[in-house]
Amino acid sequence: MNNVRPESMARITTTELANQFIDEQIAEIRAQVGDKKVLLALSGGVDSSVVAALLIKAIGKQLVCVHVNHGLMRKGESEQVIEVFRNQLDANLIYIDATDRFLDLLAGVDDPESKRKIIGGEFIKVFDEEASKLEGISFLAQGTIYPDILESDGVKAHHNVGGLPEDMQFELVEPVRLLYKDEVRVVGKALGLPVSMVDRQPFPGPGLGVRCLGAITRDRLHALREADAILREEFENAGLNQTVWQYFIAVPDMKSVGVKDSKRYEGWPAIIRAVNTTDAMSATIEEIPYALLHKITARITAEVEGINRVLYDLTPKPIGTIEWE
Repeated sequence: MNNVRPESMARITTTELANQFIDEQIAEIRAQVGDKKVLLALSGGVDSSVVAALLIKAIGKQLVCVHVNHGLMRKGESEQVIEVFRNQLDANLIYIDATDRFLDLLAGVDDPESKRKIIGGEFIKVFDEEASKLEGISFLAQGTIYPDILESDGVKAHHNVGGLPEDMQFELVEPVRLLYKDEVRVVGKALGLPVSMVDRQPFPGPGLGVRCLGAITRDRLHALREADAILREEFENAGLNQTVWQYFIAVPDMKSVGVKDSKRYEGWPAIIRAVNTTDAMSATIEEIPYALLHKITARITAEVEGINRVLYDLTPKPIGTIEWE
């Protein structure tokens, strides 16, 4: 496959152009795959979800989707994958809850790069195990997009390109490999995927594993997931999900003293990160109204067991990276 985006290729900005692209890809997929089976690791992210929907439209049950829940997903994400793909699109979906497997391996590991390698390596093992149980798989579909191809130089240790075991004998199906992220979103909406899935903000491969800072514990991971869900809900209610590129909570492995029910109460801080960027190479800090920050703080400290402070990270990139780890 030629991985150079042709200069003549029009940017997909409208439903009409998206439908034209979908029709072309359906024809190409059917020509490439024939009557054989295709395997896809369906994370629930924008790219893999759009590829899944496109392939279901093209080849239906010939596509086998495997969703591995590594226990580091945001609140409700695995449930949404099952609802959309199994219940609504009638996909051939295999769901693996590998939470214990991942969290047991990560116990006591505090080095960020070690955590990334464990999560990425184990994900491939779980996926490989599932793939080996299936018969007649000839193709592997991936949600590779154009920036992945441009960036596949080892910067992203957990990314699609170059992250697969060498002994996987599959031919690749990469229908959105020449598209930019904004184009993938337009195609996803034209395919009828829910806006919440298509407009999902970027999420690292290791998931909450790099936002539960230091060694991951189940109680702190749970607190992080709940606090992050409150932040997302309040940003959506305020319309900030339309204007802020990425926003999330990080919870460090440290406690401070607070007061709850007139007693001293030790808890973790929840750190809010909200940034805008065009290319992720640099990022500016979003001005969040103080009234909203107060509301988010009140909700998180009242509703989330274990968190007793909320902080706002004011550091642009550079000097701070977007993620903390």
